Amino acid sequence: MGLLTPVDLVDVADLGPVHFIAIGGSGMNGIASVLLQLGVPVSGSDRQDSSYLRALEAQGARVHVGHAADQLGAARTVVASSAIRPDNPELVEARRRGLRVLHRSAALGSVMLGRRGVAVSGTHGKTTTTAMIAHLLTGVGRDPSYVIGGALTGSATGGHIGSGDVLVVEADESDGSFLQYPAEIAVVTNVDPDHLSNWGTAANYADGFVRFATAETVRLLVVSADDPGAIALTERVRTGGRERPRIVTFGEREGADIRIADGSFAGTGSTFALDEAPVRLGVPGHYNMLNAAAAYAVSIEMGADPGAVRAELATFGGTNRRFQLVGTVDGIRVYDDYAHHPTEVANTLRAARTGVGEGRVVVCFQPHLFTRTRDFWRELAQALEQADQAIVMDVCGDREDPIPGIDGAMVAEAIRPGTAEVTYQPDWDGAAPTVARIARPGDLVITVGCGDVTKVAPLIVDALHSERGA
Repeated sequence: MGLLTPVDLVDVADLGPVHFIAIGGSGMNGIASVLLQLGVPVSGSDRQDSSYLRALEAQGARVHVGHAADQLGAARTVVASSAIRPDNPELVEARRRGLRVLHRSAALGSVMLGRRGVAVSGTHGKTTTTAMIAHLLTGVGRDPSYVIGGALTGSATGGHIGSGDVLVVEADESDGSFLQYPAEIAVVTNVDPDHLSNWGTAANYADGFVRFATAETVRLLVVSADDPGAIALTERVRTGGRERPRIVTFGEREGADIRIADGSFAGTGSTFALDEAPVRLGVPGHYNMLNAAAAYAVSIEMGADPGAVRAELATFGGTNRRFQLVGTVDGIRVYDDYAHHPTEVANTLRAARTGVGEGRVVVCFQPHLFTRTRDFWRELAQALEQADQAIVMDVCGDREDPIPGIDGAMVAEAIRPGTAEVTYQPDWDGAAPTVARIARPGDLVITVGCGDVTKVAPLIVDALHSERGA
């Protein structure tokens, strides 16, 4: 896939009708939604139907299931993500016709022009932190615009055009597209090497965050005071030779500008002190306390009242596929989560442990991408050892071709005896029945991964109903 080179941004008014290839994707539907809200004619296709497609259709988009050259219609601009292969028939047709072809980040950058941009990046926590900022600013009456890589709980899309002057976006670092955004505030939750098939080395990956944090438009960097990679980033920004942005740090570390203290976990929530005042949070995990601190920092920088912001944190309900409850059958709770990097998997299972009570943590994990599995199979196995039962599926390759010898069995076999009891289930259709047989009342079951494992969670609920007659 490789890294993107930033391009000159096109004013939204000059885009003309826009066609999205893979319009239902988590990184695409929000952009399509905001363009529709701005009055731009939108069409798009995806390889399979989804609730996102239907929601966009309800907004006025012309949508198709499957890709075909004749679906471009009267489009003048075609938007694609890094996951689209060069031989996609719609992309081939767009280039044959000489249409403007933009990466999704350039389309989103166009929407940011003329707005106060807040770009949220980091290896982990981007989606939730972006959603928290949007939720907080909405709750205090600022009505921000936002584009998030996952719908807010209770909504049908991750995109909204508000009446305020702020636009909050999730800034993906995987392919370098976070360097495309004209942001006033840059947020970095953490820097933990990933996507090395694009960046090559951990050092290159870290260099990308320095470029993101010191971009010409950035006046403020909000950055973790706890994460080692973020600490190194802060030091490099502070000692850089060019004009530097102002820096606000957040975390538990002594000296953090926005400080967390006295954290306590109960069920799938937490309480803690934020700037020496109490906060209650309804989403699980230590990592969400840190996400909340980052969102709080941005909100008060935007002029919101600190007390009002802390009160709004208690009403945050999460986002799609971030520890999302799918169903409960006979005392067995089934959740779904997007975690796919070892650190994310470990954090998710720690959160599950605090919320399970007397039962067991049962994880159904699908490794994502052959390159990531090749690079991190040992670390993924170590993260899964925090569960009581680990059902490991085969790799979801998505845009990648298989790599000989790289499969889910590598991860399953690396889980050490005496930790999680492991079951390797390479047959996708066998995953839900396997989990249903293993689960028992009181357990917390969670499907984990950013591939099509998300479809397994409702199938587990169905299988539990069938087995238990509940």
